[in-house]
Amino acid sequence: MIYFFLPLIFKKFKMKKLSFFLVFTPFTCFAQQVISSQGDSYADSSAAIDFTIGEVVTFTGTSSENNLTQGFHQTNWGFVSIEDHLPSYQAIIYPNPTEDLLNIKASLYEDVSYALYDEMGKLILQGLLSGEQTALEVSPLATGRYSLVLSNSKENLKTFNIIKTR
Repeated sequence: MIYFFLPLIFKKFKMKKLSFFLVFTPFTCFAQQVISSQGDSYADSSAAIDFTIGEVVTFTGTSSENNLTQGFHQTNWGFVSIEDHLPSYQAIIYPNPTEDLLNIKASLYEDVSYALYDEMGKLILQGLLSGEQTALEVSPLATGRYSLVLSNSKENLKTFNIIKTR
């Protein structure tokens, strides 16, 4: 809108006043917003640090004593996904990411077992689906990525990658 009145301003004001006007005119800008599944903030009397996991690194500078990463930090790529071993088997999990309870919903649940593995492949939880909806208590688990494998006595049915927060 100011560009429409620019010729009038040039005629009315000297260039010095115009530059003062443009420098001290408030401008509105919108910052980026980060929605992250993991991250934290730490502060003490000498320093503060905020970080997120899952964003792209824009620059990393190193010296003999320090590492400095500017932009968003990326320690590993972790995607929530499903591996369909048997596409005809229908099952969903929710919420993902999760904090307390992980729900498994499957119309065919008889003779279907679940196994929850951590990122290192260690078995954390296992059991049988108890009905069309089975809830797993995951609040005591550490924050991180897990794999939930649904299988029957013959084969793996589905593998879900899960993110556990807090």
